[in-house]
Amino acid sequence: MTKERLVELIEEKQTQYFDAADQIWETPETRFALNKSVQPFYTILEKEGFSVEKGLANMDDCFVATYGEGKPVIGILAEYDALSGLSQVADASSQEALVKGANGHACGHNLLGMGALAGAVGIKDYMEENNIAGTIKLFGCPAEESGYGKAFMAREGLFDDVDVSLAWHPWDINGSWTISSLAVYQVYYRFKGVSAHAAAAPELGRSALDAAEIMNVGVQFLREHMIDEARVHYAFTDVGGESANVVQPSASLYYFIRAPKIEQVDEIYKRVNRIAEGAAHMTETELEIDFDSACYNYLPNHAISEVMHANLLSYGDMGLTTADQEYAQRYYDSLPNTTKEFLVERAKSNDTTISDEEAKRLGSLPISEQVQPLVFSDATAGSTDVGDVSWVCPTAQVFIGCEPQGTPAHSWQWTANGKSDVAHKGLLSAGKVIATTALDLLTHPELIEKAKQEHKETLHGKQYQSAIPVDVLPR
Repeated sequence: MTKERLVELIEEKQTQYFDAADQIWETPETRFALNKSVQPFYTILEKEGFSVEKGLANMDDCFVATYGEGKPVIGILAEYDALSGLSQVADASSQEALVKGANGHACGHNLLGMGALAGAVGIKDYMEENNIAGTIKLFGCPAEESGYGKAFMAREGLFDDVDVSLAWHPWDINGSWTISSLAVYQVYYRFKGVSAHAAAAPELGRSALDAAEIMNVGVQFLREHMIDEARVHYAFTDVGGESANVVQPSASLYYFIRAPKIEQVDEIYKRVNRIAEGAAHMTETELEIDFDSACYNYLPNHAISEVMHANLLSYGDMGLTTADQEYAQRYYDSLPNTTKEFLVERAKSNDTTISDEEAKRLGSLPISEQVQPLVFSDATAGSTDVGDVSWVCPTAQVFIGCEPQGTPAHSWQWTANGKSDVAHKGLLSAGKVIATTALDLLTHPELIEKAKQEHKETLHGKQYQSAIPVDVLPR
């Protein structure tokens, strides 16, 4: 048994993953409405002999695909949702919507899902060839971007029998995810007032827009009294119309409340609620607080991350060519000089032994060739519903640098790059890293036991309890 054979098995079927990733890119869908995006998974999984359960955890396009039986159970996480308003012409060198105002895969989830599937099918094929016992579960997870499908799946117990979960994400760097993430609540605040003519009889009106604005001002003052790591963002989803001479009878806000721990989020959430209630009292309007979703902070598991990082070093090389770098040059050229300077500094910090000249070369590459060192820290960044999974079972994930270096997630550059050879090579590398890590876990049960013991110690006796209220359903 060799990992080289496992890599061969994945490469033999690479075309089906590339084609499916492109198909998902071409039909970008958001949140929980992913009927077109999920179909390529079903087609491949049926052909590959997986047993597929569909429509789970109150989500039409959520699935669990299973191969094998018995312990250990290795979970692999797949995503396939896009982002709203980020449509982009493929391979273009500047921002140009394919369909104005439409969705786009600006976070690479068309690649993420297919890389996960490649890993699941690859390890399945290898288990068949070598008569290896155990269970592989591929989880089809909607709404990572907004809505947090994995949190709803965790609430329904879909990960309870999983021993270890593996994941990856397209990024502009290569490395293991060794920091936490921010827990988050997503909440709608809707104000209802009384309409009136703003000139003829303003005293008869009760402005919902005033209430929303007063709420925002109150939250601005709250910022001084929150922990430094907390983040609160908002967007208006309704401003009561476009007429200035009318007292607006409705206004709605969509809030994201983040902090390193879910308990801290809940505390800030309650304070924000009181501010909203105060704004409603001040303006004599009605308030509806509508809880949308929530997810926990991510808990990186050191034991599995070390195994996954070793496989990243051995099998994660994308095999980039000069043509690949020349293709991605268009995206590097779109970056501001400050970002380009940062990339040189990042290259040097990743390897302090290299010369300034080598750091400049690495920082100027359109696609990164470096692998970040495996360094665990208490830092936090962003939010992901992989956090909920990591509270249920030991979890590890890696970044594959198949996105243009220096470009941010949720950008037109990522959407434009989404069908390129570089993108395809990235998803294939991810599949290899996931599959080889799964093989290590299947054949070395002591690794799983070590990961579970660490997970238990990390939780400090806490039990996972979904932060999403029981009456809130995916929508």
